[in-house]
Amino acid sequence: IERKGYCNGEAIPIYAEIENCSSRLIVPKAAIFQTQTYLASGRTKSVRHMVANVRGNHIASGGTDTWNGKTLKIPPVTPSILDCCIIRVDYSLAVYIHIPGAKKLMLELPLVIGTIPYHGFGSRNSSIASQFSVDMSWLTLTLPEQPEAPPNYADVVSEEEFSRHVPPYPQPPNCEGEACCPMFACIQEFRFQPPPLYSEVDPHPPDVEETQPVSFIL
Repeated sequence: IERKGYCNGEAIPIYAEIENCSSRLIVPKAAIFQTQTYLASGRTKSVRHMVANVRGNHIASGGTDTWNGKTLKIPPVTPSILDCCIIRVDYSLAVYIHIPGAKKLMLELPLVIGTIPYHGFGSRNSSIASQFSVDMSWLTLTLPEQPEAPPNYADVVSEEEFSRHVPPYPQPPNCEGEACCPMFACIQEFRFQPPPLYSEVDPHPPDVEETQPVSFIL
């Protein structure tokens, strides 16, 4: 196999060459085993079971077979626990040959099931940093010394769009003179006026600056 550490959902590519020198039909297989070890009061108890497996093609007597990256997917399992004094969870990949009427021929390789996927970097720290990398290029940008003035209202809103958003309000038939003009018509008139022009200088400065301190009494 390529490496020792994997995560849930990853597939383990297996490379193997099997040659059947026996007189029987054999079947190559591969499986992932989980071993749970409990430690308490000086006693130890171990439980071992299979969590995933895959099988190859039958190989007749004198025949050969090659696994060029045969995949075995890791199911959702508990990560390896290797540094606890009361419980231990180990994993192993077993590639074995089932021979009818004889003992299995098995090759077992240790596995570590982790939580951080491997991305091909040289160290674990670089792998972690690659997952949580943040684009900090905006820090090199500098703000202008003086803010730019907003665009003119007439340049943004055309007369056609302005007239489209102004609803028509018909004049009452019995209304004569300016005093009879409804109030909401005046409100609409000021509602669609353009905003005042931007200026860094206050056009209406106060006559006298207040320099007296302000005190609060609670």
